[in-house]
Amino acid sequence: MVGIDPNIISHKLNVDPSFKPVKQKRQKFTLEWNKVINDEVDNLLKTVKFREVKYHNWLANVVVVQKKNGKWRVCIDFTDLNKACPKDPFPLPHIDALVDATARHELLTFMDAYSGYNQILMHIDDQEKATFMTDRGIYCYKVMPFGLKNAGSTYQRLVNKMFKDQLGDTMEVYIDDMLVKSRQATDHVEH
Repeated sequence: MVGIDPNIISHKLNVDPSFKPVKQKRQKFTLEWNKVINDEVDNLLKTVKFREVKYHNWLANVVVVQKKNGKWRVCIDFTDLNKACPKDPFPLPHIDALVDATARHELLTFMDAYSGYNQILMHIDDQEKATFMTDRGIYCYKVMPFGLKNAGSTYQRLVNKMFKDQLGDTMEVYIDDMLVKSRQATDHVEH
């Protein structure tokens, strides 16, 4: 996918102007972690998810976290930027209500939107606030990265728009987790 048209939705940070931009001090990484980070940078540059930045006000470090399967995940420490952004009060669905809404349905299909967050573009004015450093350079996200405050609210807002006619009827959605439900199994493919 090339992404959601920014006229439909884009992620706006709404940074409180009373906060001064923070440039985190550069972290040192082992050779193994630098390879993991650089491989991720190469992969994301190929898919045009971020771009190089020369002049920046906000700057975050990369964090490497080990997943349950032993592989490494590259994340960005947006702690300082997140503190400068007020919480978006957009309501997320209550999980218990979603579970209750599936009662008395013969068939359910669970889906997870693959790289769903990366389908929403960062608002052009906020891209350079989502800036991070590696040993190869400084980059900013062109798409909404995981780890930004209010990213879940932005995504929920999008799926509520996209599936407004199905929600509560044949579909339930919690951010990027989707469920198609059918009272009769024979209707499920159509739903």
